[in-house]
Amino acid sequence: MIIHVKRDSFVMVHIGQRPLSRRNLQFGIETRSWGFPEWKPEYRSARPRFAVLATGVAPPVPLNVWLTQRITLYLFEVREGFHEGRAPHWPDEEAENAVKYPVRFGIVPLATVHDAPLGEPGPLPLAGSDAIRRSGIERGIGKLCDLDPQSLFDAAGIQVDWAPQQKVPLNRTPGFTAEQVEAPKTPKSRRSGAGFISDPKKRKAVPYNLRCTRGREERHVEVKGTTGAATSVELTINEVEHARSPQHTVDLYVVSDISVDMRSPDYTASGGRVAHLTDWSPAEEDLRPRRFEYRLPFVS
Repeated sequence: MIIHVKRDSFVMVHIGQRPLSRRNLQFGIETRSWGFPEWKPEYRSARPRFAVLATGVAPPVPLNVWLTQRITLYLFEVREGFHEGRAPHWPDEEAENAVKYPVRFGIVPLATVHDAPLGEPGPLPLAGSDAIRRSGIERGIGKLCDLDPQSLFDAAGIQVDWAPQQKVPLNRTPGFTAEQVEAPKTPKSRRSGAGFISDPKKRKAVPYNLRCTRGREERHVEVKGTTGAATSVELTINEVEHARSPQHTVDLYVVSDISVDMRSPDYTASGGRVAHLTDWSPAEEDLRPRRFEYRLPFVS
């Protein structure tokens, strides 16, 4: 019997248990971004495929003690690699109007593993578990390591066979939201996933932002914007069906890392990184339902 093992690159991060650390975790989940205060030499060439943000255990203990404890693992897919953040993003950055965490990367939530043993028979091998411990000792600096993700997928209930496929369809993952992190409640960010609307009246009537023509050619453009990373965006069912229709040609523009000046009453936006998807049609495996329409019982 041949057992296939396929390792991939992970960035392992320890999140502290203070309320501020939990709020930062919530904000990172909501805006699909994470960051560090300084560049490490290994970050420059790293291409991590997954990220684990772990919380629930204090790290400054010997490894043998660490391996007897349990922790909560938040598993993400990395969809935008390490890059330089040029605009304030996290609440403390905006409060000081300064970039404190210039090393950033984009993440998409896949699943949560609660009460996971840090030693055997937990879902992490020794290298992954110790990487979280070392991250905590260095106040949350990410540690890179190569792991076989299959045991994490199994523990999280993600039904994929990693070795032959080496991909995780989003519609097979449960995902999680910022509200599911056990922390003090914070107001929702008004900026995450905000769209740029060229014609508000027209926007209410059609599932796109711009109608572009050149001669007899017509192209519709959907525009999304965020102060976070370009990893995922929210779509309505009308936007999905419109983009998939063979009768339309649709492009998707995503503007990320937008800088918002909150010192003025008008909240002036500037900067940003542009991602342009031409002839866009969202695939089923890249979609995950976040809301449901509920049919009420019949009342006579």
